[in-house]
Amino acid sequence: MNWTLEVVVVPVSDIDRAKEFYAGKLGFNVDHDTVVPGGPRVVQLTPQGSGCSVVIGTQLSDMEPGSLRGLQLVVNDLRKAHAELVGRGVETSEVQVAGESGFRPAGPQDDDLNNVGFLFFKDPDGNSWAVQQITSRP
Repeated sequence: MNWTLEVVVVPVSDIDRAKEFYAGKLGFNVDHDTVVPGGPRVVQLTPQGSGCSVVIGTQLSDMEPGSLRGLQLVVNDLRKAHAELVGRGVETSEVQVAGESGFRPAGPQDDDLNNVGFLFFKDPDGNSWAVQQITSRP
């Protein structure tokens, strides 16, 4: 039996601001924006190529806006992803390399970022995200 992760709830304080960030700046597809009569508003967004979506909305979670940590996206070209995010106005860290001593800035000698290359950013509420380069898996 396959077990797939399909949805992660992201706690936000302003649904429209979060929707603009995830769709407008990150380029996530808006799958739906629904108001359940007498209930919550639910917006589901999916990153290009992903089988897992994020859901933002009201009355969805007890988590405080900005309290989610450790969300991670995976790309096959981290430097290109960094340039794209910066071009869309997302404040990101520089490209980093993970090693035994922690993270350090990537330099020109770091031409193979597979599994060790990362960048980091936060959404408008402070939920933190990482982007990792994976071009092949062991």
